[in-house]
Amino acid sequence: MAHVAPASGTPHPPATTSRAFVPAPRPPDLFDRRVHRLGRLAVPLAIGLLYGYWAAANQRQGGPITGWNLVFGFACTIVFTVLCSALFVVAPRLGRGAHAAVWGAFTGIALGFLYIQANVSVLHAAGLALLVALAAFLFDFYRYSTFSHYTRHEGGEGRRAA
Repeated sequence: MAHVAPASGTPHPPATTSRAFVPAPRPPDLFDRRVHRLGRLAVPLAIGLLYGYWAAANQRQGGPITGWNLVFGFACTIVFTVLCSALFVVAPRLGRGAHAAVWGAFTGIALGFLYIQANVSVLHAAGLALLVALAAFLFDFYRYSTFSHYTRHEGGEGRRAA
């Protein structure tokens, strides 16, 4: 029988379980530390190159590629890569609200800068940047509140046993 009552005299487990922190299982790590170290440099650089190309393309508005256009694109790449790398290092040390706010502001400013290169009004670009920053903040705040280590570090009890 699948559901047999325990024999008398055998110890019973307590009816209530402890609400202590149960660590969530981590997925297997497929790469070694050297690959992760390289990825921390390569990912912001790859995104920065795409961002610099996009900014330069928006600025020239379909015109010919000039030397100053290339300089502008590479300058945008360097600035974006440095800021993105700095956020990858600094932001995880912040609380969940500040972490989400920093990434929301970075996302809004980066998209607003790209959008203003297309010769739109400053108010229109600022409005779009604020909307994108707010959406990124809300998304990140939800993500950091639900799926991260912040729940146990900021007074919460962490994930509970199922």
